[in-house]
Amino acid sequence: MPPISALVRCAAKTAAGLFLAVALAAALPAVSIPAAAQDAAPIPPLPIPSPEDNAAPPPQPVQESPALDQPSLDLLLNSPTITTFPQDALPYAPAATPETGKPDDPDQTSLYMMARLTKNGPLIDSGLVWRVYSETVNDDGHLDLIAKAKDGDAEFRLDSGTYLVYTAYGHSGVTTKVTVARGQTSKTIVLDAGGIKLNGVVSKGVPLDLSRLHFDIFETEFDSRGERKLVVRGVKPGAIVPLNASTYHVVSRYGRVNATVRADIRVEAGKLTEVTIYHNAAEVTLKLVNEFGGEAIANTAWAVLTSSGDSVVEGDGAFPTYVLTDGKYTVVARNQGRLFSREFQVTPGRNAEVEVRTKDGNAAGLATE
Repeated sequence: MPPISALVRCAAKTAAGLFLAVALAAALPAVSIPAAAQDAAPIPPLPIPSPEDNAAPPPQPVQESPALDQPSLDLLLNSPTITTFPQDALPYAPAATPETGKPDDPDQTSLYMMARLTKNGPLIDSGLVWRVYSETVNDDGHLDLIAKAKDGDAEFRLDSGTYLVYTAYGHSGVTTKVTVARGQTSKTIVLDAGGIKLNGVVSKGVPLDLSRLHFDIFETEFDSRGERKLVVRGVKPGAIVPLNASTYHVVSRYGRVNATVRADIRVEAGKLTEVTIYHNAAEVTLKLVNEFGGEAIANTAWAVLTSSGDSVVEGDGAFPTYVLTDGKYTVVARNQGRLFSREFQVTPGRNAEVEVRTKDGNAAGLATE
């Protein structure tokens, strides 16, 4: 049996609109988004970790994004509480653990690590991930994971030498070479990172079904295969995503069909950028009925077609619902070997039911086996 879209051709015209509204949290200075993307300073690459380090991340991890609430986001949302220390004093360090080094080993030195979003910003007190690797690869061609810690400041007990320290905060991260000697060594990492908060509405500010909305964030540059590197997938509306300061390509998807809007967004260090993306789309529920307003007929197959006869979406069910960008479409229903069709218009923000009547006859006189 061929798909419905191969049996009927129709007239349709689709369009999509984009408008970006950029603002900042009240406590933060304004952020401007330039029209052209700007290159961010490169992050030193981290060599491949040892196989035994099952959780060792790359400098910019790519992963499914849940609520993205594990880092403390006070630095981006509110005026944080800043703990000050004497200029020449080493801050209190947490007790060493088996993961951060052997406590009370006279042959080891103490490395105390702190981090800030910007050079003059407050210290980050939670949500950090620290990993200390050997500077050189082992016989297997991998880096050895020496120690790890998470949350805020971290203290490591290490042998004297040079190490690679990876510092992550949300989806931002930086790799730093650190040399430690006998005694105590203290170092502050500047992440040069900010945050982005994404949301979406339909035209004229009409709210949409947030459960159907998600965002994917990519780097702006293309690789040798013409693809952008994925930074984080499936970001939920309203989630704050910490990122390295740079320009990112954001793809907003409303539903799973054709309501997609793209934009390049600049993330500034130490600032939260709020972005609202407008979708010219609406939800459409399809029903095959004997009379308008009647009960939906089960065991129906559906196809929504473009003006050139290409399939936009196909599915089954008594009343499937799809999100479609604005424009004219033709819907074709197949039930018990017969085809029925009608044209309809999608208006942004106006969710609607599209009913196809059986008494309107076969579409284009076609029948299926």
